[in-house]
Amino acid sequence: LPLYPELKVGPPTLSTYRELQAFKPDIVHIIHPVIIGTVGLMMGRRLRIPRLASFHLDLAQMARHHRMGIMEPVMNLFARLTFNAADYALAPSRLVQNHMQSLGIQRVGLWGRGVDGEKFNPRFRNTAMRETLSDGHPDETILIYVGRLSAEKKLEQLRPVLEQVPGTRLVLIGNGPDRASLEQHFAGLPVKFMGYMSGEALSQAYASADIFVFPSALETFGLVVTEAMSAGLPVVASQVGGVCDVVQEGVTGYTFVPGDVDVLIEGVRKIAVSRERITEMGIAARAFAETQTWEVMMDEVLDVYSNMIEKHQKLRK
Repeated sequence: LPLYPELKVGPPTLSTYRELQAFKPDIVHIIHPVIIGTVGLMMGRRLRIPRLASFHLDLAQMARHHRMGIMEPVMNLFARLTFNAADYALAPSRLVQNHMQSLGIQRVGLWGRGVDGEKFNPRFRNTAMRETLSDGHPDETILIYVGRLSAEKKLEQLRPVLEQVPGTRLVLIGNGPDRASLEQHFAGLPVKFMGYMSGEALSQAYASADIFVFPSALETFGLVVTEAMSAGLPVVASQVGGVCDVVQEGVTGYTFVPGDVDVLIEGVRKIAVSRERITEMGIAARAFAETQTWEVMMDEVLDVYSNMIEKHQKLRK
C-alpha cells in the first residue's frame, strides 16, 4: 500500500477462482477485503458458500493521518459495501466494533487477538540485554516501545515523559519513515534506537525493560501491548484499538485519550514510583496475558465458522 509500504497486497490471478473451486471450501474467510479479499467475496458468492470478513486495517483513518482526508469518505464507503457483502464480519476490539457499526456495517462480532506466551515471557529477562538497552544504566527505569516509527504512532509525545519523570530512559524498537526525525527530536535525551529486532533478541528486549509505552493515535488492535504484558510489563497506552479491552486501569497499567500527554506522563509516574510497583503490575499484566492465548482466540473463530456453516446448510435445505 502507498501509505504503508510494509503491508503487501496480493493481487488475484486467473487461477485464483479455479484453485478455490477445486479446494471446495465450506467457508471463505477474508482477512480485510481490499483487492484479493474483495475478489474472494465475489467468488464465495458465486460458489454459494458463507463468507466471513475480518477487520484489520482502517484505511480511512490512515488516509486522514497522512493528510489525504479527501479519500476518507471513499474508504468508509468501500468498507461499508465490502463488509456488508459478507455474511458476517469480525472486529478485533469493542472500539473497532462500534466504529464499524457507526459506518453502517451490519452483523459485526468480536474476534480478539492472542499472544504467544512462550515467546513473550518474563523468563527472557537478561542482564546483558538490560545493560544494552540502558546504555550501562540498568538501575534506571527503562520505557520501551515496539513498532513502526511513523507519524501515526505519535512517539514525539514521549519526550516530555523523559523530561518530567526522573530516572527514566526510552528504548525504541522498530524502523520506519520517521526514524531520522525522531533521532533529531530526542537528541540529548536518554533514548536508544535499536532498529528492527526479532526472535529471542526481541523476547529478551521486552522482558528486560520496565514499562511499555504506546502513545499511538491509530490502531485496529495494537498487538504489541499484549506482547509486552505477556513479557511481564505494565503498560501506559492510548485508548486506541484493543487497548481498553486488555489494560485494566491501575492494575495492569494506565490508559489515556490519544494526545493527552499530561495523563501519559502521570501514568508513567504512577508506575515508576517504585521497583515494587513495577513488579506488582507486571505480574498482574502477565496473569491477564495468559488468558489471551492464540489457542483461545482461534477456538472463538472456529466456533464462528461452525455456526455460519450450520446456518448456511439449514438455509440451503
